[in-house]
Amino acid sequence: MQYLDRLLGTLSINENYQSSDDVTQLSAKNLHTYLSKVMYKRRSDFNPLWNAILVAGLDDKKKPFLASVDLLGTTFSAPTLATGFGAHLAQPILRRAVPDEEAAAKLTKEEAIETIKECMKVLFYRDARSLDQYSIAVIDGQSGVDLKESEKLENQSWAFAEGIRGYGTQTA
Repeated sequence: MQYLDRLLGTLSINENYQSSDDVTQLSAKNLHTYLSKVMYKRRSDFNPLWNAILVAGLDDKKKPFLASVDLLGTTFSAPTLATGFGAHLAQPILRRAVPDEEAAAKLTKEEAIETIKECMKVLFYRDARSLDQYSIAVIDGQSGVDLKESEKLENQSWAFAEGIRGYGTQTA
């Protein structure tokens, strides 16, 4: 990840210096294409970067853009995406809330944030080593990127676990 951070920092500096008179910026779609080429090249050299990357933002036409690229350089785009543990546990919740592109266009900011909070709650309870804190970024065409760090799940307690029966040692 540090290599990719340095690479993207260098790309940003080069783009800003080369287009000093023009106010062009790399769109999320351009950035995704660049990262897919980097990942594919590293894979072809038998030196892959073991990352799964989600690129979110706005494309050239200021429309929402979401796509992924993995260590093989394979790309995928969908209305909802997740990596790691979230690809297994959060993705079904996201797909229920946003089944297609049309539903994604109708989703409000508040509904999207509540869906993410529900996903984070499920992920917290399913992974014994996780924290109840996370960061959330909201990308909007008008206000840009709003990053909230150290968000905390509300009222999380393991007290419900005492009533679960069926696994492990039990007393009658």
